[in-house]
Amino acid sequence: MTESPQSLRSELRVALIIPSLDQGGAEKQLCLLACGLPQYGIQPHVIVLTRDGPLRTGLEAAGVAVDVIGKRFRADPTAYFRLRRLLQRTSPAVAHTWLFAANAYGRQAARSVGVPVVLGSERCVDLWKSPMHFAIDRYLARRTAAITTNSPGVRDFYHVHGIAEDRFVIIPNGIPPRQVAEISRQEACRRLAIDPARKVILAVGRLWPQKRYRDLIWAADLVATLRGDTTLVIIGDGPQSGELLRHRDAVSHPRHVRFAGHRSDVLELLPHADVFWIGSEYEGQSNSLIEAMQAGCAVVASDIPGNRDLVTHGQTGMLVGVGDRADFARKTQTLLEDRDLAARLGEAARQKIADEFSVAAMVAAHAALYRQLAQQHSSSR
Repeated sequence: MTESPQSLRSELRVALIIPSLDQGGAEKQLCLLACGLPQYGIQPHVIVLTRDGPLRTGLEAAGVAVDVIGKRFRADPTAYFRLRRLLQRTSPAVAHTWLFAANAYGRQAARSVGVPVVLGSERCVDLWKSPMHFAIDRYLARRTAAITTNSPGVRDFYHVHGIAEDRFVIIPNGIPPRQVAEISRQEACRRLAIDPARKVILAVGRLWPQKRYRDLIWAADLVATLRGDTTLVIIGDGPQSGELLRHRDAVSHPRHVRFAGHRSDVLELLPHADVFWIGSEYEGQSNSLIEAMQAGCAVVASDIPGNRDLVTHGQTGMLVGVGDRADFARKTQTLLEDRDLAARLGEAARQKIADEFSVAAMVAAHAALYRQLAQQHSSSR
């Protein structure tokens, strides 16, 4: 389902509602979408339910309107009514909500003020949800024109929890072409404060339980003990940062596992990773994994639905069981010993991302969906 910029019709106003503008995967996708929609004659308005964040800068530079509601509590009725008033005042033709809090508040508010087309978006296999969360999801899904997702695995997860499969529209994540300054390996290792002679394993993502960094720290120590020349560099920040640092100090050594914090130069560093790791217990479609594959990294990933959409074992990377620290170490040792294999997997991964995960395709698919649903609503009146 695509639409070309040349086939523009009357301008369509779309409200994109999301909990925050943090540096998360869903947030990045929404911002890429918002910045790309105007070329299709669609006027985006980003509404942030809870808190602002660093991604706002890019939206404003692209001329995208942004409003922050400022939800203060898990259940904040005042935020609901502020959101409702904003939607009433701006009168979008389409409201598209992303992630649970925005899905819950946003869909109900949009319906209450008569927004013609209301969509949701589920971006992840959300194992954290309780029966109450799923009950809310099911209730709102029946009152939603469609639910976008980035992965068949996410659709299947929610189908098991009572939402019809045909309610979902799968639109893969989009990633911009690599347009970063090339740096040498010496420079990459200098920035990461590690010896260039060591083999570099990179992991990128928020430091919280979903990502299972404890497993990666154990696996990194196994590899380093086996070889003596590897360092796992964990790039990212989050609520587990202090706990994971203490865990590293208890079971490993800073020479084997290094925390690099949040960085803005990840795309420049990725080509110098000898192996890229992602050990999550659940994902929708990891932007970090997509970026690593785009850079041609040899990937070892946990065998979960979101990762399987991207990594075909033995073709575009290696898959291991969730929490299998020893197998992470074994697969990594194989790639470090067989550099021809690592290069073949990395090139196949790079080609897959180039062929299937462009920003242009992602934006065009959303634009066509908005137009189609708005037309269907207009025709049914």
